Amino acid sequence: RVATVDRFLFSDDSRSTLGTGLSAARNNFAGMASSVAGYFGGGFLTTSTVDRFLFSDDSRTTLGTGLSAARQGVAGMASADAGYFGGGQEASYVATVDRFLFSNDSRTTLGTGLSAARRYLAGMASSTAGYFGGGAEAAAPYHVATVDRFLFSDDSRTTLGTGLSAARYYLGGMASADAGYFAGGYISPSYVATVDRFLFSNDSRTTLGTGLSAARGRLAGMASADAGYFGGGIESSTNVATVDRFLFSDDSRSTLGTGLSAARQGVAGMASS
Repeated sequence: RVATVDRFLFSDDSRSTLGTGLSAARNNFAGMASSVAGYFGGGFLTTSTVDRFLFSDDSRTTLGTGLSAARQGVAGMASADAGYFGGGQEASYVATVDRFLFSNDSRTTLGTGLSAARRYLAGMASSTAGYFGGGAEAAAPYHVATVDRFLFSDDSRTTLGTGLSAARYYLGGMASADAGYFAGGYISPSYVATVDRFLFSNDSRTTLGTGLSAARGRLAGMASADAGYFGGGIESSTNVATVDRFLFSDDSRSTLGTGLSAARQGVAGMASS
């Protein structure tokens, strides 16, 4: 496990590595962001820590209050006003969704959590709702295609009638203004390159004709206004530094000439505007 934080400048996709990384080395954590700062929460070794990176100078602070309990295998997503960390594993799998209000970083825990306890899921969000998709549950059939939707106006939860194109966990998520994407993951006995796209106007799902550049899981997603990125992960039994970029105008995929600063899995992503 490492504390490394790589930063990609959207104007030219150049990469730098922050002089200060996470407050401690960890994996299986989650990321989300406001307009002014990004947050990384939870992870293994199992922790409740939430680190906050101010976008103006990339300085890091650690919130006085972290997650409501130490857990790993969580997912993150955010509205304009608050960020959410959902699911994961404590002593057992949980359905918990913690909400952090960006104005003061205070934490509340939603009265309704996920539709079931699960870990290794992914998150993404539109301007009006956040989505937690896929993951692994403790009982058969274990990995699921479920997508839970949280309406930001009142934090109410619904479960989409159509979920992922196949049940899987260890996937990544990111979103444009118009659609959200869940990519990669593990379907026993192998990783997949699948990218599912959910149109926010009606929550309909399509699967991109071109998926990731290779089948992999334990990857992370983040997005600019123009393109989404899926980075890192594991292919078969090999960690990778690959970063795939999907242009939102036509969903075409390219792979960055420079990837992560080192091959690694169990990563998390978030982005500034």
